[in-house]
Amino acid sequence: MPQRHAVTKLASLPPGTGRAFVVAGTRVGLFNVDGRIHAIDDICPHAGASLSDGPLQGKVVSCPWHYADFDVTSGKSLCPPAYSDVKSFPVFVNGDSIEVEL
Repeated sequence: MPQRHAVTKLASLPPGTGRAFVVAGTRVGLFNVDGRIHAIDDICPHAGASLSDGPLQGKVVSCPWHYADFDVTSGKSLCPPAYSDVKSFPVFVNGDSIEVEL
């Protein structure tokens, strides 16, 4: 059964940034796209890089190792060398707290 987990404060994730967190044993990348927070699996399926270490342009994060692109709003893989999507997770903002449902 899915559970919500408080992860961080909204102020720690300014617009246009991403950060990785371990939530209930899962490495999750949180991304702020124009004030909306999105959460995806932080591990690139191609070679295991941390996606939150890559550049975020709009809603697209690029893997820092081999430049596979992912849509942070859905987890969809947008180009090779990654051919599989990453999981996305529901996000809730309660006051100044960001929560992720796993």
